[in-house]
Amino acid sequence: MKKKVFASLLIGAMAASMLSGCSSGNTAETTKAPETETVSAAESTEEAKTSEAASEAGQAGDLADGKYTIGIGQFAVHGSLDNCREGFIQGLAEEGFVEGENLTILYENANADGGTSSQIITNFISKKADLICGIATPIAQSAYSAARKTGTPVIYTAVTDPVMAELANADGTPVGEVTGTSDKLPVTEQLQMIREILPDAKKIGIMYSTSEVNSLSTIEEYKAAAPEYGFEIVESGVSSTADVPLAVDQLVQKVDCINNLTDNTVVSALQVVLDAANKKGIPVFGSEVEQVKVGCLASEGLDYVALGRQTGQMAAKVLKGEAKASEMNFEIIKGASFYGNTKVAENLGITLPESLTADAAEMFDEITQ
Repeated sequence: MKKKVFASLLIGAMAASMLSGCSSGNTAETTKAPETETVSAAESTEEAKTSEAASEAGQAGDLADGKYTIGIGQFAVHGSLDNCREGFIQGLAEEGFVEGENLTILYENANADGGTSSQIITNFISKKADLICGIATPIAQSAYSAARKTGTPVIYTAVTDPVMAELANADGTPVGEVTGTSDKLPVTEQLQMIREILPDAKKIGIMYSTSEVNSLSTIEEYKAAAPEYGFEIVESGVSSTADVPLAVDQLVQKVDCINNLTDNTVVSALQVVLDAANKKGIPVFGSEVEQVKVGCLASEGLDYVALGRQTGQMAAKVLKGEAKASEMNFEIIKGASFYGNTKVAENLGITLPESLTADAAEMFDEITQ
């Protein structure tokens, strides 16, 4: 049975209320960019529940004065980014900004396409959004590039290295009206976990997008830390999801396991990676809980709902006029937790050490799709 420590994470949480858009400023509005995501009826039911939860969170305190419109641009479709969006809306609600009451949300997903990201941000600006939230590095960069011409504040989340992404200075201060939160991965904790689970492993394969600066930064950190744990990193760069099948087929021939990042391009093709690894009988380690749910063996991961909430609270300060984005350094969420999947372990003939499972944030005994 699953051991639930955190609240259930609802994937695609807010799209339903957004897709029901209305002309009134008191209801959610959805705009569509080319090739954006279609929401199923089942997903809509879950999203409606999350919308209701966010509204209830806002009712715990007073509504903020005025009417506001914000644009939420999400770079790709995958669980951690969906959780960030859910948490972001919860964080706003807790500070008095409630969708359907005093807040209109414009939401679009770029489906891991840089050109679409730029179109989404341009659309938000044309609709005079009071604030733009960019979820993941590529769309956060697009948001700031376009919004700085108009002075529209940008709040980002799930940006691994804001300095390398040129969204912050080396001392953490913003480069303009832009700030947010980093999902910097716990690299040493992840390597230590892999060593405990696979005491004889030598080579770890990591796939990444060559166009995502967040992944380039993390790869270098892994390469620097790996020798301390007796590992060699074998990297494989791709330029798009279309490159993943061939790249992973080659990678599984060279390594003892694969370690997944929060790379948006690779995560969008995670099932392809898992299928190839399973055929070879090698484990894939995730970087957050959603990847463990769908077939990764384990992860020292972050709580992306909490990351989103933290970001929503920062955005609320800007909307209330308590601080400008340019006055707030970016923030990093603290702490990583162990997540494991016993069904995956069983399939691979691996026993997860009790030293890890005893204090796990959550364990899963099935693989969900």
